[in-house]
Amino acid sequence: MCGSPLRIGACTHAELGRLKVGEGPIPTLESLLALVKGERPLLLEVKVDGDVWRWMPALRRALACKQGPFGVMSFDPRISRLLKTNMPGVRRGLVVRDSLPAWRRSLAMWLADPDFIAVDRAALGNDWVAVARRRTPVYSWTIRTPEQRAQAEVHADALIWEADGRP
Repeated sequence: MCGSPLRIGACTHAELGRLKVGEGPIPTLESLLALVKGERPLLLEVKVDGDVWRWMPALRRALACKQGPFGVMSFDPRISRLLKTNMPGVRRGLVVRDSLPAWRRSLAMWLADPDFIAVDRAALGNDWVAVARRRTPVYSWTIRTPEQRAQAEVHADALIWEADGRP
């Protein structure tokens, strides 16, 4: 994305600050929160590369002054569990691919104990999603077209969209 071979997880804040996206630097979570000023709900996805433990201090610092509604989600169920323990007021979610084997999905949902699950739109209509939806809200990703939105609205409580899929 930035034309650099650097790995985000192996970089310092200063090194990342020198990378450009378009005309400007890579935005930090702090700069995004300052830009939004609590005027828009945010759904933040934490992508983990084997470094689960460094996320809680970083999130706690970044979200300390967050205004407005937000949630934090991850494919890694340990992030949701750590949020529950360390930041209990934060709405937390587990992102689930349709291709995840049933036993791993069940284990991940048990460990994460999420406030919501975000499922691949390919999973909508599957029995496991309907069962999960009886216990917890279901979000669906990624909705890109009006047709996908119409289908997802039947099976999900909230949609994660981009492009023309937006409400």
